[in-house]
Amino acid sequence: MKKLFFVIMLLVASMSNGYGWGRLGHEVIVAVAQRHLTEKTKENIARYIPYDLKQDALWMDIHRKDKDIAYTTYWHTCSYDSNFRYSPNLRKALPNGDVVRALRVVDDNFREQGYKYLADSVVVFNLRMLIHFVGDVHCAVHSKYPGVGAKGNREMAGKKYDSYHQIYDMIPSLIWGDATADYVAQQIDNASRRERKKVVSGGLHEWLHDIAVRNYEIYRWNSHKSVVLRDDTVELSTELTNIQMRNAGYRLAYLLNMYFGE
Repeated sequence: MKKLFFVIMLLVASMSNGYGWGRLGHEVIVAVAQRHLTEKTKENIARYIPYDLKQDALWMDIHRKDKDIAYTTYWHTCSYDSNFRYSPNLRKALPNGDVVRALRVVDDNFREQGYKYLADSVVVFNLRMLIHFVGDVHCAVHSKYPGVGAKGNREMAGKKYDSYHQIYDMIPSLIWGDATADYVAQQIDNASRRERKKVVSGGLHEWLHDIAVRNYEIYRWNSHKSVVLRDDTVELSTELTNIQMRNAGYRLAYLLNMYFGE
């Protein structure tokens, strides 16, 4: 029985790391956001989700192929042109849109209509979309560029991975090991009030440009065609990953406070 339990836990762990940012990364982003929510925002959200938001950090990944929300399957990535500007036309094979479409749907529901005028189930679903997709849009391999791919087997520090994408989905865990999301959030939440204000300034397209420029760095360290990656890839990726998780948390908090702060 103990052996079976151990096997099951390994399978759960491997599944959670198969998603963008892995479980740890998504939970860290929510944990950072929670450190900057107003009391009013927390109170209003708790009416719909009366438990720790981190518990729903992977909900959109786990349920992405459920029949009723299968249209969200590809709402986890977005594309940029050679100038690092958002360019949805580069991915015409996605008829239902991308992660930007997801964030716009949420914004339309929460800002244009207002959560108070929506059914409770709609509020919950949109909250789950928001906390997940703000995280996804900051994940390095969820930013797509012309002529750059992240598929194909890779080897790093003597260990084989299914793809470059898999490595960066797992990168928070490769950096932080068994640390809890709250601990990591405390360590990376190091920006001043002025710096946080700069991170959330502008609009979605300004955020996307900042994200795209930063995320492209992973392809400067390793060619997307390289089978064997640099042994210090994780070390090189540490600052980038921590900044992206931190900034995602600040932007998520900004949006939650805007939508639920009244």
